[in-house]
Amino acid sequence: MASTLFRTKKVEQSILDTEEPEHALRKSLSSLDLTVFGVGVIIGTGIFVLTGAAAKNTAGPAVSLAFVAAGVVCALAALCYAEFASTVPVAGSAYTFSYASLGELPAWIIGWDLVLELALGTAVVAVGWSGYIHSLLDNAGWQLPAVLSGRDTNPGFGFDILAAALVLVLTAILVLGMKLSARVTSVVVAIKVAVVLVVIIAGAFFINSSNYHPFIPKSQPVAAGGNLKAPLIQLMFGWAPSNFGVMGIFTAASVVFFAFIGFDVVATAAEETRNPQRDVPRGILGSLIICTALYVAVSIVVTGMQKYSALSVDAPLADAFKATGHPWYAGLISFGAAIGLTTVCMILLLGQSRIFFAMSRDGLLPRFFSHTHPRFRTPYRPTILLGVVIAVVAGFTSLSELAELVNIGTLFAFIVVAISVIILRRTRPDLPRSFRTPMVPFLPILSVLASLWLMLNLPAETWLRFAIWMVIGFVVYFLYSRSHSRLGRNEETTVEEVTHPNGNTP
Repeated sequence: MASTLFRTKKVEQSILDTEEPEHALRKSLSSLDLTVFGVGVIIGTGIFVLTGAAAKNTAGPAVSLAFVAAGVVCALAALCYAEFASTVPVAGSAYTFSYASLGELPAWIIGWDLVLELALGTAVVAVGWSGYIHSLLDNAGWQLPAVLSGRDTNPGFGFDILAAALVLVLTAILVLGMKLSARVTSVVVAIKVAVVLVVIIAGAFFINSSNYHPFIPKSQPVAAGGNLKAPLIQLMFGWAPSNFGVMGIFTAASVVFFAFIGFDVVATAAEETRNPQRDVPRGILGSLIICTALYVAVSIVVTGMQKYSALSVDAPLADAFKATGHPWYAGLISFGAAIGLTTVCMILLLGQSRIFFAMSRDGLLPRFFSHTHPRFRTPYRPTILLGVVIAVVAGFTSLSELAELVNIGTLFAFIVVAISVIILRRTRPDLPRSFRTPMVPFLPILSVLASLWLMLNLPAETWLRFAIWMVIGFVVYFLYSRSHSRLGRNEETTVEEVTHPNGNTP
């Protein structure tokens, strides 16, 4: 039984599956498209919100170094993703990579986890986007009926029509084709980056150098917590991270790291890229470099405009401009955040539908969802299904009730991909690799350790939710996926042909 649980799918077979007419995706993306996708999904509210929280509570002006540290951790994972995406240019990202190296059950667990992560993330982002739009409408003197404004503003029945409408519109765009999605994303990302650059350039004129002193505030120990909201490392070892000081930089890195999540979604579009061996590594690494530079610049500006101890946690950039007597920029920042969340929502939905599609094509989910549109060559069935479900969830659920995006799944995927690079280097050294992760196995091992460290700093309740979802995943796998696996059925057919070559029973 163990051999069936860890049966691997050959890279050649994965690539061959992408050429089946009914299950083939259209190759239309370039390295620029992928870089735009990466920037589009990474830059969201994190750049406008996390900067202030991390500076005020854990790192002070040294929060810029925390962004650098978080960027390095992501870069380690990105180098591993780049090798795999160029070697196995197939939809599915970490799911596909682990299927080729670790086996079917680990691949299922990764895919199962990422489907939840991206669905929850899309719903949260859609509700957050709705909040920004409501704020902009209020400023213009327009208000929607309370019953259509969501449950946050209505204690009784409420449906967030804006959040649901956003998801449905983006679903339609994704169904109509990747190139159209790329064009829409390019326009929106250009606007978003322009707003960020305006904030950086304008804010630079209001910097007071005295706000940078001390650049690394004196360390402040934090009492260890004992409930499920405490980091797992506290409950396991009684150790609590310190705020401020040198260690505070790394504590802040574990907070701002989540502003980088999303670059791995670029790998899910590998199958729809014209030259994936060259363009996917460029898209992954290029988007990560651009976003790291923007994050560092924003953190330097905001901590220079206002003393870190006085920064707002909810809207640090907007409030920093208000504190310097320039409230007009607050509206511009809200506009930039709303625009930014549009692309985040679209690309999360894109990544989720591609992972769902890849799992369906392998038989681990119903094959009904693995057929592409005859004209647009997009996985329209899973895209529509997931879009409708997420629209309903986003419409009826209060933002306070939506669980925080379970970042543990992304870190878990980072670890699996890094381990998979080491395994596939040993089991398939013959595979052509247009991009090779440097210093293997040292760099992938370092990536595993860095990701594991950040996982241990997550709250224990996050680990509990992760464990519950994994248990459900095991049940689904053994009740359905294991018996419907195309790889398993192909193996059974091969055994029967060998045992009864003439079709005769012994």
